[in-house]
Amino acid sequence: MGLISLHNMEFFASHGCFEEEQMTGGYFSVDATIETDLLPAARSDSLDDTINYQQLYELVKREMQCPSNLLEHVAGRILQALYAEFNHIGHATVTVRKHNPPLGGKVSAASVTLSK
Repeated sequence: MGLISLHNMEFFASHGCFEEEQMTGGYFSVDATIETDLLPAARSDSLDDTINYQQLYELVKREMQCPSNLLEHVAGRILQALYAEFNHIGHATVTVRKHNPPLGGKVSAASVTLSK
C-alpha cells in the first residue's frame, strides 16, 4: 500500500451558511490523500496502474464548484466522489479549509477533515 496526496489545491468558491458568503464567495484549499496499492505502478511505470493526479484534481475542482452551507458537506461529497471514481481505494482523507472565515476576529482558516 502507498499514499497519493494533493496538497493545498486552491479554489474560489461559494460555501457558507451566510447569504453574503454564498453571494461573494471566498478562498478555500483542499488536501486529498488516497491510500491504494502503488506496487503495480512502481513495477510498470504506467499511468494505467495508478491514480491519475489530474483526474483527482478535476474531481475535487468539480465538487468545489457546487455551493454548500457546510465544509462537512463539501468534504463528504469529495470523499463520496473519490470512491465512485477510483477503484481500489483502501482509505481516503479529505481536508477542506475556508480562508479568513467571518468569525468576528482574525482567524486564518477553519477546516474540516473527513476520512473513510
